[in-house]
Amino acid sequence: MNTKLRLTILSFLQFFIWGSWLITIGAYWFQTKQWSGAQFGAIFSTMGIASIFMPSLMGIVADKYINAEKLYGILHILGGLTLCTIPMVTDPGTFFWVILLNMIFYMPTLSLSIAVSFSVLKTEGLDVVKDYPPIRVWGTIGFIVAMWTVSLLGFEKTAGQFYVAAGAAFLLGLYSFTLPKCPPQSSNTSSQGLMEILGLKSFAILRDRKMLTFFLFALLLGAALQLTNAYGDTFLHDFDKTPAYQDTLTVKYPAIIMSISQISETLFILAIPFFLRRFGIKQVMLFSMIAWVLRFGLFAYGNPGSGLWMIILSCIVYGMAFDFFNISGSLFVETQTQPSIRASAQGLFMMMTNGFGAVLGSSLSGIIIQTYFTDANGVKDWHSIWLTFAGYALAIAVLFVLIFKHKHVPQQHSEETTHPEGLLSVEQA
Repeated sequence: MNTKLRLTILSFLQFFIWGSWLITIGAYWFQTKQWSGAQFGAIFSTMGIASIFMPSLMGIVADKYINAEKLYGILHILGGLTLCTIPMVTDPGTFFWVILLNMIFYMPTLSLSIAVSFSVLKTEGLDVVKDYPPIRVWGTIGFIVAMWTVSLLGFEKTAGQFYVAAGAAFLLGLYSFTLPKCPPQSSNTSSQGLMEILGLKSFAILRDRKMLTFFLFALLLGAALQLTNAYGDTFLHDFDKTPAYQDTLTVKYPAIIMSISQISETLFILAIPFFLRRFGIKQVMLFSMIAWVLRFGLFAYGNPGSGLWMIILSCIVYGMAFDFFNISGSLFVETQTQPSIRASAQGLFMMMTNGFGAVLGSSLSGIIIQTYFTDANGVKDWHSIWLTFAGYALAIAVLFVLIFKHKHVPQQHSEETTHPEGLLSVEQA
């Protein structure tokens, strides 16, 4: 089988697993189990908790002890076994620990999938920069296909979504053992200390005021990244309590409507180079924050009837909200740090957004929704919930404009790459 096709299958299944339950778990939690919102917020924090330490630890294992493709396969098989146990859970406390265990197995596979793909491409003499992006796009397609599959099978509110995810995890786990070997590169890490391997030395760059400010905003905006993934699907499901909306396609297949967000992602990725050249990283990141305000605000006023256009537009602007922050933020880190610490600095960026930020946003949002926006009968005031999230994003945007100081210089990336002496190293920070 062609190498690119084999890696395309890997990327497709990697995100098919996640897409099978990430968007629809809220419907299972609220609609079927009818558990509380405060406890649900903790469920989405498991991704952040696992992201803080597991990718680094599994990276050490792959670098020094076991082939990356084998470790990758083992983690997916263990994740599949965990997913199979979720339908047997009968209380929210146990549900949290089972989901956390699943995330401990799944989150490091995100970075390992990249490591395996890069290793295989380089072994085959292919160009990573040129050949990997078309492969990675199939990950987003896999996520979308999974959402459609779960929705069309009628599994959005049932435990069937976890069995779909488990089946894909087992398939990918076994498939991984057929991939070309990616042996440990122990010579690259044998002279490094534990602090350096874990990327903890990158925390030294926080002594630089601009970088400290940037990473604080990364944490604050990271708190908003998973909110619509957590609550968007169950928000649309709640409209089935209104007779006028019960027979609309939006209420019957909300995951399909939400998949417009992922489709939008693939399009906005292509627009990023133009926006960066024209406006610079600071303004592109500001566009992302404004897009988050629109994402939440449009949900606040949308409905499956006359307000359907608002829900669809909210899904479209999600692509800008998500991609413009994540990708431009990564590029900012790339252009502001020395090559010697770029990898660990990128890890710090991901730790702030998908780690600490996700834990903060998931935990606090669940408590806030349950305390202030849920009545005694369990009915949620979605209008006020989304407006609160929009207000939070707007406050971050205003503070970002006032506090974050960074001047756009055309062709900045190429200039700084050519003259790295002006960039931050651990010693300079």
